[in-house]
Amino acid sequence: MKDWNYRLAEQRGLILAIAVFTAMFAFYIAKHPAGLTANVATTAANKGVLLALVGMAQTIPVVTSGLDLSVGMVFVLANCVASKIMTGSPLATAFGALAVLAVGILCGAINGAVVVYGRLQPIIATLATGTIYYGLALALRPAPGGDINTDFADAVSGSLPGGIPASLVLLVGVVAVVWIPYRRSVLGRAAYAVGSSEQAAYMSGVPIATAKFLAYVLAGLFAAIAGLLLTCITYSGEASAAIGGSYTLNSIAAVVIGGTSLFGGSGGAIGSIFGAFVLRTIGDLLFVFDMDALWQPLFLGAVLLVAVSLGSFRLLRIKNRLELYR
Repeated sequence: MKDWNYRLAEQRGLILAIAVFTAMFAFYIAKHPAGLTANVATTAANKGVLLALVGMAQTIPVVTSGLDLSVGMVFVLANCVASKIMTGSPLATAFGALAVLAVGILCGAINGAVVVYGRLQPIIATLATGTIYYGLALALRPAPGGDINTDFADAVSGSLPGGIPASLVLLVGVVAVVWIPYRRSVLGRAAYAVGSSEQAAYMSGVPIATAKFLAYVLAGLFAAIAGLLLTCITYSGEASAAIGGSYTLNSIAAVVIGGTSLFGGSGGAIGSIFGAFVLRTIGDLLFVFDMDALWQPLFLGAVLLVAVSLGSFRLLRIKNRLELYR
């Protein structure tokens, strides 16, 4: 019984995010003039998966008690790179996609090296590197444009037989192939140990430097996958500071709403995924209620404020952080 209580307490944020998203999306579909059609589902999924992937990118550094302010700019850079090289034959497109992912991994490795070996605060380090990545994106795409293999783009951003959004299948694949094996690995557990107490992790022989470094590498990979998906949706690339900044801030919001503590050591990517879908559904609800889009930042801010306040209130009430799971 105590084991179940522990598990429920540990997953409280995830369960709440799933419940909120389910209620909001059901209400959205009920009010939508067309109902739940393949086009409606695909459009909603594409928007949600983009933020979910960037939210996953933010989650792992946060778990280690860090913060990656460059995820939005890596996302934009990957979008610009993809719009430059993912053209031509299927083989050339496949190599282009691998190159985009390699760019994301390289950006993450640079972040990790600066944070771990340069011993700089993650916020300052990634703010600086994010500016560099945006400069590179702007050099590649001074103006919006570009191209991509349309067959590949339609396969990734369209609908599968039965009306299933392909982007959702991509998201499930990323979770199954990358997140779950990482979460169950030694370095995945080490990341949580570092976030809970870096001093205790060091005394226990946890590979702190490697765990932190890998966290930022995976953050770069997830952000690059999101940038690749954006290119498939828009058929183009754009070096937009507004888009990069917006996705960075919303990724933090998705992490918080999904139940991951900004203090580190608890939470996970699954919660961030549902947190991202909650944020995106707010905009959809404003659409079906024909409300001014200018209201969206107000609602997003209110949701984020409530989520952060609830998490902080619980932390202030306890004397020992282990009590979080009692």
